[in-house]
Amino acid sequence: MKSLDEFPRIRFAHLPSALEELPCLSELLGGPRILVKRDDQIGLGIGGNKTRKLEFLIADALAKGAKKVVTFGGPQSNHVRQTASAARKVGLEPVIIILGEEPERFQGNLLLDKLYGADIRFLNLGGGEARLTLEQARKLLHAAARVMPGLRGRGVYIIPVGGHSPIGILGYVNAAFELHKQAQERGFNVDYVVVAAGTGGTMAGLMAGFRLLGAKTKVIGIDVGKLWKAFPKSIAKMANEVGKLLGEDLRFTPEEVCLYEDYVGEAYAVPTPECIEAIKLLARNEGLILDPVYTGKAMAGLLDLARKGVFNKEDTVVFFHTGGTPGIYAYEEYFQ
Repeated sequence: MKSLDEFPRIRFAHLPSALEELPCLSELLGGPRILVKRDDQIGLGIGGNKTRKLEFLIADALAKGAKKVVTFGGPQSNHVRQTASAARKVGLEPVIIILGEEPERFQGNLLLDKLYGADIRFLNLGGGEARLTLEQARKLLHAAARVMPGLRGRGVYIIPVGGHSPIGILGYVNAAFELHKQAQERGFNVDYVVVAAGTGGTMAGLMAGFRLLGAKTKVIGIDVGKLWKAFPKSIAKMANEVGKLLGEDLRFTPEEVCLYEDYVGEAYAVPTPECIEAIKLLARNEGLILDPVYTGKAMAGLLDLARKGVFNKEDTVVFFHTGGTPGIYAYEEYFQ
């Protein structure tokens, strides 16, 4: 296997991220043992999981002579916010294309994008964007980038939605290695990892990383948006592609992808009542703040699975906190 050190990388993140016990939550549920991996606190633009991906993506952009980085997302995209921060840190100009109508007020992540001085462009479909799959949105956004002024030619590096590429996903192969080492040093094994799944790249990287290690850790993804028509197939494909990048044939099948689609609710970025309750529960029992788009739904899934007996009381479950905290300020009406 190729070493991760063979790939260009800029050390943006404060690693390893903390691995903290959640004893009050574990007691409240009557087991299992639950810990949280604090990728919300790894620096770069108020933290979040995309930092790990951007270490490799921004390094690749610089290696290819980029002057601008272009990426895409919704108004409260954590990926967009962290990309703008990373670009500014190394002297690149961030250009972000937001799918949706320009709001009257910039709040949450979008406000931070503005503070970074990003070139923000809106692609308004009159509400039609809500009916797009992620794959349809990706194709539309990339097509738009090719015709927008100043985004063609040399010196422009395009980062996919969510940093969803084999190069970016190397960051979560590394996260699996990191978590495994932390657990071994503390004398336990991780039975399950629970993570929000939007584009699925974080989940794919973790799956690939644990398989490369030969670890038995099972990765559970909680779908937060039903953004893909064949999501398990997409995740398996990406895990296999990052394996090939590292010189390994991982042979994941869609059937091996453990993905729960029951916690999405109405749509992506629309909180469910269970999501809001999970956010309140963690805030009031562990002092931990989740977000309404990703980690709130993922925690709602974890809580429901625990109550249904999916985990044994003796199991060790790690919840990946992928960040997104700034987004909560754009959802204040849900918490009044």
